[in-house]
Amino acid sequence: FASDNGCVPLAERELRIPDRRKAITAALVMLASVGVAAFGLLPAATAFLAGVLASMALRTVPPRAVYDAVDWPVIVLLAALIPVAGAMESSGAADLVARVLLEGVAQGHAVGALVLILVVTMFLSDVMNNAATAAVMCPIAIGTASALGASADAFLMAVAIGASCAFLTPIGHQNNTLILGPGGFRFGDYWRLGLPLELLVIAVAVPLLLVVWPL
Repeated sequence: FASDNGCVPLAERELRIPDRRKAITAALVMLASVGVAAFGLLPAATAFLAGVLASMALRTVPPRAVYDAVDWPVIVLLAALIPVAGAMESSGAADLVARVLLEGVAQGHAVGALVLILVVTMFLSDVMNNAATAAVMCPIAIGTASALGASADAFLMAVAIGASCAFLTPIGHQNNTLILGPGGFRFGDYWRLGLPLELLVIAVAVPLLLVVWPL
């Protein structure tokens, strides 16, 4: 098919025919987990953990596959950085960083501080894991909002958006890494394509943040 239609295969993959019974069982377990979490019957973490255990008990997925699917380096990184974020908040380091950013760059302007938080979070997310970036930046965002006497909602949402915009490097997100080889991309390609996209996100996100979550 590929040669007849002028297509070039990027990678060899095994053709797997799904097991209909397992597919239906997995879909039902997923729907049950989402429903239990959505209606507040159980916390989301507990509901989805129960879904994983049910999938293993029903032999939908082998335990080894569950173990292999866990991104252990990310879990270790979060386990290390969440206490760091808590220490930054309790020791006053987050407030100190917030004051430096406000006085040195934003000059005390709330909108400028919001843009700065968004840009710094985007930059960190390009070189760190996005969840770890959010853990580090949230105390700084709260400290910045407190120093300005503004609502922290817009600043926290800026952190959430910025941490999700890792477009400039192949290491910022696992999806970027996955397409690096098969797509034939180079490191500089991410800058050329990602920088305009990040600028577009800033241009759209800041006005929307100010409208939805006023300072």
